[in-house]
Amino acid sequence: MTELRNLEAELTRFRLRLLAFAAVMLLAFALLGWRLYVLQVQRHDDLARQAETNRTAVVPIVPNRGEIFDRNGIVLATNYRSYTLEITPSRLARPLDEAIDAIGEVVEISARDRKRFKRLREDSKSFESLPIRMRLTDEEVARFAAQRWRFPGVEIKARLFRTYPLGETGAHLIGYIGRINQRDKERIEDSDDAANYRGTDYIGKLGVEASYEKLLHGTTGVQQMETSAGGYAVRRLASQPATPGDSIQLSIDIRLQKLVEDLYGERRGALVAIDPQNGEVLALVSKPTFDPNLFIDGIDQESWDELNQSIDKPLLNRALRGTYPPGSTYKPFMAMAALESGKRTPATTIMDGGSWTFGGHTFRSGHALGSVDLYRSIVHSSNVYYYMLANDLGVNAIHDFMKPLGFGQITGIDIPGEARGVLPSTDWKRRTYRRPEQQKWYAGETISLGIGQGYNNFTMLQLANATATLADGGTHHKPHLIKGHQDPKTGAFVAEPEPASEPMGYRPENVATVLRAMVGVTQGGTSRAVFVGAPYLSGGKTGTAQAVSIGANSKYNAAKLSEYQRDHSLYIAFAPADKPRIAVAAIVENAGFGAVAAAPIVRRVMDYWIAGLVPSAEDMKAVQRGQATTPIGAPRPVSELPSP
Repeated sequence: MTELRNLEAELTRFRLRLLAFAAVMLLAFALLGWRLYVLQVQRHDDLARQAETNRTAVVPIVPNRGEIFDRNGIVLATNYRSYTLEITPSRLARPLDEAIDAIGEVVEISARDRKRFKRLREDSKSFESLPIRMRLTDEEVARFAAQRWRFPGVEIKARLFRTYPLGETGAHLIGYIGRINQRDKERIEDSDDAANYRGTDYIGKLGVEASYEKLLHGTTGVQQMETSAGGYAVRRLASQPATPGDSIQLSIDIRLQKLVEDLYGERRGALVAIDPQNGEVLALVSKPTFDPNLFIDGIDQESWDELNQSIDKPLLNRALRGTYPPGSTYKPFMAMAALESGKRTPATTIMDGGSWTFGGHTFRSGHALGSVDLYRSIVHSSNVYYYMLANDLGVNAIHDFMKPLGFGQITGIDIPGEARGVLPSTDWKRRTYRRPEQQKWYAGETISLGIGQGYNNFTMLQLANATATLADGGTHHKPHLIKGHQDPKTGAFVAEPEPASEPMGYRPENVATVLRAMVGVTQGGTSRAVFVGAPYLSGGKTGTAQAVSIGANSKYNAAKLSEYQRDHSLYIAFAPADKPRIAVAAIVENAGFGAVAAAPIVRRVMDYWIAGLVPSAEDMKAVQRGQATTPIGAPRPVSELPSP
């Protein structure tokens, strides 16, 4: 009986263990079934997408960048095809560094090439083709092609590269492209264009290249590739081609631009020419200039040091960012303020004895003109007239009149980097200085504002913009560089809408009075000698502005000053006088009287635009030396100018 009970107990325990095992197995199968349900039903779409991603890869197709043309169709920025040596890391038969060393025995691979390749490799997949050497010569192509069998995974490919065929001409306004840096990446990732820049190595850095980046870049295409488990590309599954960027046409006349740059020679300065009827910028010159081609693949240290450390500052866009006192070119605008405010009439006269005393301080003018009305004050550039006028108006009234003209304001031109300059007021001084005694505006500080000195500091773009507004009868047009763009698909040219004009509300008779006086400057005034024999009638105003203060009791003597301390030469102008088609502001740094250096350059600009003439070789040299007034020798028709 005991043995039977033991057997029954053993059977009971066995059954319990079997039931427990069966329960565990049942639970395991239940869990397995639940997991299969989750993977195959609930997460089916997600996992299928991941599997497809592991099987395929999307490779970007970089679009061709749009070209840039001047108003006459001359190419300013374009692309050219050149050979590159490219590595697909996943297809190499040896370690990457070892492969690059072997390639270097056939084609030169510099440390800079290796560094660039390493940077590209970090941001790409192993099956993407990456350039190790750019712009191979024909000899290098032939040399590598002969030994191509030694380098599986290394190929010669043709790529497009950006180039600026005119080199230094117009560099500041055209700008350049450069490699995308970390700051660019962060900005792109924060924008809506992140996907469109996949695979893109270059981006606009300056000028038109930067401001119209979206138009010029185009739309990135894609290739869907099937890949093996090892990351090798097996076949192409689908492809969506890239759309090239739009080509842009500028309002700039590049032949005029080059002519002006040549007229400056080795001198420093800036010139802006605007069509006063619509605000189109015809020339935007900054001298000295630089070659934008140096920056495309990253400028070398030697060239960078030469540009960056030069005392002449060739990288500074003087037309856009250089700020200068306007000197006597400010007087026509002061005259407008006088007439519009009622502080003066055209017939109001003052006695110019060569100086004017205010608050115990004598402000000198250098020449006595006797009885002066508004017309003579502009034609013969009376300082005393404008000393007295500035005092009568006061700094805030001057500020309030000049601000709508664009002085000390951002004009909104369609390239980046514009400087604001300084249009002083009592409020400006309070905000600018820290110490209470510096924040106070003194009445004596107003006097020099009348002749474009003191705190006044403006760009040549602002001065040209204001001159164009006056020349168009007091109607302001926003300055702009783009005329339109060409759709790469249809080839259709899309004209850019002109910015809306803005009447300043001046009385027509007041505008006519000031413009008539500016015409008098070229006929019997300070620039008469420069415009003798001109086949058109123009208006203008000379200006001479201090580069440094020489002290109240000191007499200016250029011979005793270093070149960079001498006065600047300025000139503003418009032509033809009856219906102006061009307005110009120019400065030649440290070149002295406005009629000596700046006005002769502007005369040649007017000859080109209005009369279709360019200076003779002899005249060109005389202007470059600052030794010209009227043109020397027989001018040539513009049609004889070779295309840049």
